[in-house]
Amino acid sequence: MALDIQNVFTNTHESLEDLSFSKPVMLVFLRHFGCIFCREALDDISDKQHKIKDKNIDLVFVHMSANDIAEKFFSEYNFKDVKHISDPNCQLYAQFGLTKGNFGQLFGLSVWIRGFELKKKGIGYSIDQIGDSFQMPGIFVLKEGKIVNSYIHKTISDKPDYDTMIEACNP
Repeated sequence: MALDIQNVFTNTHESLEDLSFSKPVMLVFLRHFGCIFCREALDDISDKQHKIKDKNIDLVFVHMSANDIAEKFFSEYNFKDVKHISDPNCQLYAQFGLTKGNFGQLFGLSVWIRGFELKKKGIGYSIDQIGDSFQMPGIFVLKEGKIVNSYIHKTISDKPDYDTMIEACNP
């Protein structure tokens, strides 16, 4: 699938399209920063940073907050100088086919069960719930301006296999 990402720029003023032509991009669309599952995703990806770097992958987050808020948040998860894109109107989310969640995707039984399990581990909500709480997340692997792999969440509590996504960057 070809994308119109030439005029999409990261916080480092790099074109997303140009990045995808220089090396594989793992593009991670996050939910709002107050979401317990967003925090889990950042924690999980933080644990994979060395593997991502060793595989020569550009990690880029897409979020709905202002860049300064995002950078403070990313630093809590040991992301230093991580590339990211602020998309408060969710236009890039929509371009990648990420929709607003329905009741079951946002509040279904499996979501409540996983949320409760995470709360017991100490991952909690922030008062900085900036962004659209109905927005669904997803992960895309980009190469040469095209999506070559993706993970679209069925519910907000889905737990992607990040190792599989990393391996998809360099088959």
